[in-house]
Amino acid sequence: MQDTTIANLMSAIPLPALVVDRNERIATANADALTLLGQQIIGRHFTTILRQPDLAEAIENTLRDRRPRTVRYLSNDGAQDTSFDVMCRNIEQTPNVMLTFQDVTHLEQAGQMRRDFVANVSHELRTPLTALMGFIETLRGAASDDPVARDRFLAIMEDEAGRMNRLVGDLLSLSRVESEERMRPREQVDLSAQISSVLNSLRPLGDSANVAFSYAPPDTAILVPGDPDQLRQVFTNLIENAVKYGGSGGEVQITLATSSRDPALRAPAVRIQVIDKGSGIDPMHLPRLTERFYRADSHRSRMLGGTGLGLAIVKHIVNRHRGRLRVESELGKGSTFTVILPL
Repeated sequence: MQDTTIANLMSAIPLPALVVDRNERIATANADALTLLGQQIIGRHFTTILRQPDLAEAIENTLRDRRPRTVRYLSNDGAQDTSFDVMCRNIEQTPNVMLTFQDVTHLEQAGQMRRDFVANVSHELRTPLTALMGFIETLRGAASDDPVARDRFLAIMEDEAGRMNRLVGDLLSLSRVESEERMRPREQVDLSAQISSVLNSLRPLGDSANVAFSYAPPDTAILVPGDPDQLRQVFTNLIENAVKYGGSGGEVQITLATSSRDPALRAPAVRIQVIDKGSGIDPMHLPRLTERFYRADSHRSRMLGGTGLGLAIVKHIVNRHRGRLRVESELGKGSTFTVILPL
């Protein structure tokens, strides 16, 4: 009866759990622990299963003095490295020790993402700041009496300051979009009117790059629940990118089409496609295009004033609208960015 009660208690623990007895052998384990550590662990000495020195030392010390301890256990689930906080606790009125494994992999990944984000922001800001400091020093010294050099340096400084301003603006925009991502917008937005307005505002950019816009607006308004400012940001970013990076093809085509059942959403939806005929993107870059600060062509992106955050912002806005973002591209044949929004 006692063994049955212990087995029932072990199975009720919502974490991988096992018990090490006074002989340092694994006396029992629940199904989650067997899945994590192996199906044949019961009866074996714990050091043949849990080989990491810090964990072995914690178990031995808790068996000896019965004090609770927590240590980190590293593993791998076949797809990625995993991390567990292992809590060693003495079972009252027995010499046995119970171990529970708390999966903290997601916390480790979140911490790494924060560290990477800070490192990337620091790197992006350091370059223009270094340039500004260098030009200020030069203007105070050798170029102080050279009006031609002064004007040239001031123009470069203005560009670098603008680059920092764009980066800070995109960081604030990304933060705002992420904070609102779970709040679905309710306002009705006319997509056709939004796209026409964006094209009018970007017409000077297209003219300067010798890029023509091809867009045939539908006869009737296409309304979707959305945030008008954020949707405008999506279309502006995608069309601007198509001009800057795919403008060598001389044309950017925008299409707008509805469907009574879109396969991506399995519901009525509208597809907006931004198609360029430029040099295209190497397929190896496509899965990572929406990552923060990821650039398929870092040098070209910086030369064109990109911050590396535009597509990350687009992805979060589309997610907030319960939509999908698709990217298709082939070297030498241009790129197609598709936004799918529920009607």
